[in-house]
Amino acid sequence: MTSRPAFVLPDIPAGLPIGPGWRTDVAHAPVVFPFDGSTVAQAPVGTVELAGEALAAGAAVRREVAALSSATRRAILLGVERELAAHAEQFVELLIAETGKTRADCTVEFSRTVFTWTATAEEVAHLHGETVPLDLQPSGEGMVGYWTRRPIGLVIGIAGFNGPVLLASHKIAPAIAAGCPVVCKPAPATPLTTLWLADIVRRVAVEHGAPAAMVQVVTGDAEVGRTLVTAPEVAAVSFTGSAAVGHRIARDAAPRKTLLELGSNAALVVDTDADLDRAVDAVLRGGFYFNGQACIAVQRVIVCEPVREDLLGRLTARIGELTTGDPRDPGTRIAPLIDESATRRVLDWIEQAERAGATIVHGGRAAGRSIEPTILLDVPEDQQAWCEEIFAPVVAVNSVPDLDAALATANRSRYGLHASVFTRSLATAFRAIDELEVGGVIVNEVPGFRSDVMPYGGVKDSGIGREGPRFAIEELTVTRMAVIRPQ
Repeated sequence: MTSRPAFVLPDIPAGLPIGPGWRTDVAHAPVVFPFDGSTVAQAPVGTVELAGEALAAGAAVRREVAALSSATRRAILLGVERELAAHAEQFVELLIAETGKTRADCTVEFSRTVFTWTATAEEVAHLHGETVPLDLQPSGEGMVGYWTRRPIGLVIGIAGFNGPVLLASHKIAPAIAAGCPVVCKPAPATPLTTLWLADIVRRVAVEHGAPAAMVQVVTGDAEVGRTLVTAPEVAAVSFTGSAAVGHRIARDAAPRKTLLELGSNAALVVDTDADLDRAVDAVLRGGFYFNGQACIAVQRVIVCEPVREDLLGRLTARIGELTTGDPRDPGTRIAPLIDESATRRVLDWIEQAERAGATIVHGGRAAGRSIEPTILLDVPEDQQAWCEEIFAPVVAVNSVPDLDAALATANRSRYGLHASVFTRSLATAFRAIDELEVGGVIVNEVPGFRSDVMPYGGVKDSGIGREGPRFAIEELTVTRMAVIRPQ
């Protein structure tokens, strides 16, 4: 393999952004490029003690941040957006380096990141309250009542490895808009883009008279995370990651507010009247982007029996379009998972499904450090490749007699984030919207469709609360009721 030059890293301050400055008296650990295992950088590693310092610093500036004017908060958000846009190419390169995702996927992630800051800035002007007709009851006659939205307080934002700068932005930007200081904890494998983002936010904040400590980053292990989410100074925890970890956070954080965007095993239902070419295109796009490491990637394809063979024929004819290779190459569609343990787990799940009676239609093996794009057929529903989140370039296809069975099968999951249905029938579309037990139903598109301004979140074991600037800001504010009896 031809050697390529090492990644050129941006000039990020050393250490961790805690309090008004950067703590450099920290240990370091390597950040590894998943494609070849090479070390990208030595990243700072936080501790429980540093987490405590960040919590104290965040609590200390809570009132100052809450007092920032709407104009100032909006100006900070727009200033960050401009600074991010000016470094687009460098951010994409850094995302490739730490996540191992393809260039196309990293470009999409960063484009969405920039948009998220713009969209959040627009929502600052929409934070308002309402008057309340207190005189509906005799006790309220002659009284004036209204409510406003106030910042909830110190926020902890914990993001997953699969979209580090986008996920961090969906934590940090709404917190700023709401008037809340925030401590962000990135995934241990992917801290670099979050650290750079924090540096940008803090510099822009100071330029507008806000304290740098309104945004801090603490890296580290699960014990660091537990320190952050259980601290009495904390008002809300926003977490994106696995269901197991999210459920533990919810228990540990109580009674603090938790916003949990957790895993899923998204279903794509293909009805008998579907446009099969569009459905196949959706499987190829929606099942394998981010190397399959997306909570709303297509995992379960549920096809009505009359069109099963036709769909499979079209799908297997096109699966070769998904090229595996170096994520730096523009033509690569599938690259390695985040680490070797994830790869081993997925290969084990594939093997277990095959032993249980599933057929490997395509792939199912390692290709270097990657996993070949894989299609499994007739996977028993008790197999992990079907009932759990596989988080890999693996799609399972099962057939059912009709739409009734398809919707019931889709709902027979402990998860409920997004699902999609392919149909030409408006009646079927509305029925799916009514009956599918998920946070979002996507008709004739991938279940992974997400506009960053829409309410995004799940039901059942897929979490609670909603992201999207408007909805996240509402989650990070509380109503304050004002009742006045004029003299």
